[in-house]
Amino acid sequence: MQIEQLTPATFTAHREALATLLIDAVEGGASVGFVLPISRDTALAWVDGLADSIADGSRLLWLAHDAGRPLGTVQLELAMRQNGRNRAEVQKLLVMRGARRQGIARALMAALEDAAHALQRGLLFLDTEAGSPAEDFYGAQGWQYIGGLPEFACSPDGVWAANAIYYKTLFRRSAT
Repeated sequence: MQIEQLTPATFTAHREALATLLIDAVEGGASVGFVLPISRDTALAWVDGLADSIADGSRLLWLAHDAGRPLGTVQLELAMRQNGRNRAEVQKLLVMRGARRQGIARALMAALEDAAHALQRGLLFLDTEAGSPAEDFYGAQGWQYIGGLPEFACSPDGVWAANAIYYKTLFRRSAT
């Protein structure tokens, strides 16, 4: 398995793989912003919509793959306002259903956290569907649950569900 941080130059070459990951996640019930049925055109439009933020450096994206087969992906959206340059939001941690429980999500998150630390982003946050298996994963990785909102998002099958908000502090800045 290889984990690659995509750049503007390499992003387009992995367009189909990212769409495949999104479709697999949604068809597997992941609440990641889409409802069923999800078409390939919808997934490709989502992928294409990421290009500008990757090009301007406000979004980092990693792809785990093996011999060209997509295994997983994760994104880090950097806060760009001057007063928020210490934080970033983790988005769309997706692992193919047939590749789960192999350490791919852990490896993707480790790459993301290393990059966040190098960029001086000491506070990371994310949200996931309340009660989903993702909550156990994030808790085991040292993320702290801070609450959630009722009926935050619609699941792929049309059920409204609460979210669960988590954060992780990689380092603290000294008061000045």
